[in-house]
Amino acid sequence: MSNKIKKRFVAGAVCPKCKAMDSIMLYFENNVEKIECIHCDYHESQVDKKVSAASHGGNGVIGVFKPE
Repeated sequence: MSNKIKKRFVAGAVCPKCKAMDSIMLYFENNVEKIECIHCDYHESQVDKKVSAASHGGNGVIGVFKPE
């Protein structure tokens, strides 16, 4: 049985590195939310410091993903 990772595009998202629009994919790997650009080598995961800091705001939010 294969464990395919379902990836989906984020409509209107712009890659913070190469500035390409509609090139960001969102997916979960080992219960960690990740994004990746299909045009360059940019990637970010839920455990990155800026995402982690945003999720500890005390407002009951588990995680916040804000691609730049």
